[in-house]
Amino acid sequence: MAEKILNWLDERLGLRTIYNTVLDRKVPKVNWWFTLGSASLFLFAMQGITGIFLTVYYVPSPDHAYDSIQYIMNEVTFGWLIRGIHHWGATLMVIFVFAHMLRTFYFAAYKYPRELTWVTGVVLLLTTLGMGFTGYLLPWNQKAFFATTVGTQIAGTVPFIGQFILNVLRGGPDLSAVTLARFFSVHIWFLPAVIALMIGIHLYLVIRLGISMIPGKED
Repeated sequence: MAEKILNWLDERLGLRTIYNTVLDRKVPKVNWWFTLGSASLFLFAMQGITGIFLTVYYVPSPDHAYDSIQYIMNEVTFGWLIRGIHHWGATLMVIFVFAHMLRTFYFAAYKYPRELTWVTGVVLLLTTLGMGFTGYLLPWNQKAFFATTVGTQIAGTVPFIGQFILNVLRGGPDLSAVTLARFFSVHIWFLPAVIALMIGIHLYLVIRLGISMIPGKED
């Protein structure tokens, strides 16, 4: 019965073709450094899942943001675990994505024909850093407040357009409820959408072009 169902689905969805193309494709002999991309993808999935649970209780307003975090940590069942995974997963994701890009650069895997794969990877690195920056403010404690104040002020030093960037980031001249709402919106909607889109393109290019092998001495 199970085989009949599988065959029925395969005729309509091409499941075996998808499996052979995505999961059963041949790859060159590599090492553990080449698993950093998959590890980054796993961490992104974990961030998405834990983030969804956190939004059930988190309130993005200056009056309730800090208290909602304390409620998650102390009152919600396993809330401390979910937030802990989300907090440390963000750090690990930045480290893994950066290490993945460093490995790609070291092995010169950004060269023809994988230039677009490299470009999408750069966008993913930047958006990952953006996720970390926007998420840092959400607890709305003193550390987050003043760190974001410094971070946005640095962005505001860009010649000619610095003040414009500062106002866009903060939603005004100073950090306020608008800033918190803006960072929350960007953190849970805009940046995850960009990351999901870039991951889709990145994976398509990896499957289409394959991964590069470790260059030998003659390379």
